[in-house]
This record gives sequence, structure tokens and C-alpha cells, in this order.
Amino acid sequence: MTIKEMVVALADLLGPLLEPAFTFRGVSTSWAEVLGFASGVLTVWLVVRQHISNWPIGIANVVLLGLVFLSAGLYADAALQIVYVLLGLYGWWQWLYGGAGRSRLSVTRTGRAEWTGLVLAGAAATAVLTAVLTAWTDSAVPFWDALTTALSLMATYGQCRKLVESWWLWITVDVIYIPLYAYKDLYLTGALYVIFLALCVAGLLSWRREMAVRPAQVTA
Repeated sequence: MTIKEMVVALADLLGPLLEPAFTFRGVSTSWAEVLGFASGVLTVWLVVRQHISNWPIGIANVVLLGLVFLSAGLYADAALQIVYVLLGLYGWWQWLYGGAGRSRLSVTRTGRAEWTGLVLAGAAATAVLTAVLTAWTDSAVPFWDALTTALSLMATYGQCRKLVESWWLWITVDVIYIPLYAYKDLYLTGALYVIFLALCVAGLLSWRREMAVRPAQVTA
């Protein structure tokens, strides 16, 4: 089977997910967005509880949301989901074997060097993506699309390493995403990120409580 044939077959398989599940105030919501809503809430709730099954469910979630973002013209967000799949596999392995002696990973704080690297990488990614989206796509919100993409990657990396500050990054992303998705008429996805915001605050408090009863490590 050629690559073109594979793409066509994949489109035929996933196409029904973009069919309307319901319509609200004249705006259709696809099955992909509905299923992305449900799996997204479950994924973040499992991350808060540090349950390892958040990773396979999260991988399914990002595939669904990738379809939603692509259909809405949020190209950087759509491409981001591919990276999320790879990071999901990395995080899955890290949570199982990333601790001392290949043990399960524990919650840690982000070290100064790691923060520096994350901030520089995030700033560079935002600048490059903004330029690319402005020049080569019809994105109506290139800077915000690029910024949320970069921040999401930073937050996901921190989540993979169980860095408690990753919750602050997710909170920042959610505050931006909520009005952005409303602007793109993705009302259900916008509501999802309101729930995400609440879960992120719960996750921050939960992970901080764990460190309070255990001496917190700091990454380099």
C-alpha cells in the first residue's frame, strides 16, 4: 500500500468522527470533539491521581483532538497532536522506569537549568511557528496558536518528568485556550478547557501535597 493509499484509507476510517453529533445555536459539534471532551477529562483526572493509564487514554485523546483542530484551521494545534503521541509514549516509559534504579518516577521540582532550557525553547518555538503560520497558512490567530503550542509542549515535557511546575504551564495554556476556542466556535472544546483548568488547579495542589510529605527532589 502506498502512502497516498494509506492516507485515503485513514481518512475513510476517521471521516465519520467529523460528522455532527449535535448542533447548538447553529454550530455543529463533531463526534471527534465529543469523544475528545470525554477522553480529555478522564486523562487529566488520571494525571492528577498519577495513574499510569492516563498515557494510553491521552494518546487516543490527542488523535481525536487533532482531527477537531485540523477541521477548525488550528494547524499548529493539529500538528502538535502528533508530537503529543510521541511525548505520550515517552511519558508512559518515564513514569514506569524514569526513577532511581529504573523505578517509578516521583514528583520533583524543576531546576534552574531545566527552566532556562524550557523558556528558551518555548520562546524560539513561538517565534518560528508564528512566522510559519503567518506565511504559509490561513490561520486567523497565528501568534496565539503558536504560543499555546509552545507552552503545551513545555507543559507536556514537564508532565512526562513529573515536574510540579508543569501544572502552572497548563493553567496558563488553559486561560488562553478558553477564549481562543470560543472565538473558533469550538464551544464544547472551550468548555472542556474550563474543566481542564479546574483539574489543573487540583493537580497542582495534589502534587504539592505529595512533596510536602516527602522531601522534594530538584532536577538539574
